[in-house]
Amino acid sequence: MTCRTVWIFTGARATFPAGVFGSKSEATLWVRQHRLTGTLTEYPVGKGTYDWAIESGFFTPDKPEQRSVEFIQQFTSASQDHVHFEDGEI
Repeated sequence: MTCRTVWIFTGARATFPAGVFGSKSEATLWVRQHRLTGTLTEYPVGKGTYDWAIESGFFTPDKPEQRSVEFIQQFTSASQDHVHFEDGEI
């Protein structure tokens, strides 16, 4: 990502994130320390993932439902850098 970003860890089966970090290395240390299972994902700051993906050329909405509130509020992109952890290990 070319804009400022943060790393967000969401635990397995969690509804909300468990931590927000300024760097991938800082987040990875925390996840390993607590032997957590879940996903660490890089997010743009000050911009929704939906808008970021469109602006970056990773997604083009081509169906009316892809412009709906329901779609946008649940949108994630496989183009976001992310890491899966199992018991603190990648």
